[in-house]
Amino acid sequence: MITVKEISSKKELKDFVLFSFELFKNNPYWIPPIIADELESFDKDKNPAFKSATVKFFLAYKDNKIVGKVAAIINWEEVEILHKNKTRFGWFDAIDDLDVTKALLDKVTEFGKENKMDHIEGPIGFSNLDKVGVLTEGFDQLGTMISWYSPPYYKEHFEKLGMVTEKEFFESYFSMDAVNPEPFQRASKMIKERYGLRVLNFKKSEEVMPYADKMFDLFNSSYAKLQSFVPINQETQDYFKKKYLNFINPEYIKFIMDKEDKMIGFTIVMPSFERALQKAKGKLFPFGFIHLLNARRNAKEVVFYLIGVSPEYQNKGVTAIIFDEYYKVFKEKGIKKFIRTPELEENHAMHNLWKNFDPTIHKRRKTYRKDI
Repeated sequence: MITVKEISSKKELKDFVLFSFELFKNNPYWIPPIIADELESFDKDKNPAFKSATVKFFLAYKDNKIVGKVAAIINWEEVEILHKNKTRFGWFDAIDDLDVTKALLDKVTEFGKENKMDHIEGPIGFSNLDKVGVLTEGFDQLGTMISWYSPPYYKEHFEKLGMVTEKEFFESYFSMDAVNPEPFQRASKMIKERYGLRVLNFKKSEEVMPYADKMFDLFNSSYAKLQSFVPINQETQDYFKKKYLNFINPEYIKFIMDKEDKMIGFTIVMPSFERALQKAKGKLFPFGFIHLLNARRNAKEVVFYLIGVSPEYQNKGVTAIIFDEYYKVFKEKGIKKFIRTPELEENHAMHNLWKNFDPTIHKRRKTYRKDI
């Protein structure tokens, strides 16, 4: 018999996090989060997402053993801004038992009905900055720290339960050795001169912080046309600045300014922390921090995180400047591989950025929807 219980204690919340470690302990493609970091993101007093969202965490039990988990989320900003009465579900993990998946999603549905929502969608997190989707291809590919891993049966379970595709994403990579820099080097010089643009480069994290709010404002304006986009509010911006910006290599953050000193473009790339996180096994101490620090300094692969270009500059070749700047840094550091994280199939402007780099698509993922 399967029972599903709403979490009501810190111990159960830790069990919620640790279940994934048990489920994927022998899986070479799963990337474990840092346990303390995951618990903090679920702390209503620390994560500002809870100020604009109602969240419930559920654990499924069979024979007194945890066999599945899910978070049910209503992002009220999304409901009010996009007029979508949607219940999100995320952080879904379960054993290969259709009844377990059904029991967990039934709780999500029940939660949605209680709040007068009309459909569920997932896996997705609290906001657009969180992880998204269940894998549909690429189960034998190493994950990233900013995406969820999932075995093939998740997709099969969702479809057997009558869920349909809501959004599709893909992930890709390209080799830096195959990149010919000459075209974007020429274009970069020309575009800088034509529009009076300049690049801000950084050597210290504290140099980045005065520009962080402008970056998030630009992020909001550059993605506003996407149907599913909800602007990132100020409290969430402050949270992400504090949590992540200090740990990203400052030389991997690029801002482009116009002649009026207005930010018109930005990009954030991170070192690949994936193998370091596997070695850390969810703990910073005693040795996890050393593995992460080593990756920050010496990783030969990088992961694309965020990009934004002001709407009035999106078709003016600004990305040539960005590529030129990164090429210089990557060449100096001996970077061999550039990995792109999930991108919406409908985001053609984003895909066009990379078309000349001959990327290889190695993963696909979806979110699934069901009316309730």
